[in-house]
Amino acid sequence: MNVVFITGNQDKAEFFKKYLGLEIEHKKIELDEIQSLDLHEIVDHKVRQAYSIVNKPVLVEDVGLQINSWGKLPGPLVKWFLQEVGGEGLCRLADINEDRSATASITYGYFDGHEVKFFDGELAGSIAASPRGENFGWNPIFIPEGSDKTYAEMDDAETQQFSLRTTTVFPQLKVFLTSISA
Repeated sequence: MNVVFITGNQDKAEFFKKYLGLEIEHKKIELDEIQSLDLHEIVDHKVRQAYSIVNKPVLVEDVGLQINSWGKLPGPLVKWFLQEVGGEGLCRLADINEDRSATASITYGYFDGHEVKFFDGELAGSIAASPRGENFGWNPIFIPEGSDKTYAEMDDAETQQFSLRTTTVFPQLKVFLTSISA
């Protein structure tokens, strides 16, 4: 397949390969992350930058986690919120309102040098009272709707059942990537 998946996160690359079931080259390239609450704007910038580096079709992703009572925050800025206040701090900030509902979002972007295509997914859930489980990012604080566990507490089967990637965006992405490689 003539597509390169660009991510600096090896765990994302392994998850992608395992659950998408396609052989796609991976390159670890750190890309600039512009600050925006719009995942399409962020992914568009990253995918164009990645293409300019590898000069072949590329795929990138970005995620966000919004606490619904906060509007669009932290959204794609969740990484910086976690660096500043940690998972426990985000849980305490969620205490401000009774509504702990949250929405996890993901956008993959594909760019072949001519056109950017977006593949989006969202998953409803809630913010845990405190971080649970050992994992990275916001996995210890997000409980997907229909589960009583955070992502960080789940085993592989549960992860696949409730995954933002496998349940919302991988099916559409797999169809697209298979169609362009035929």
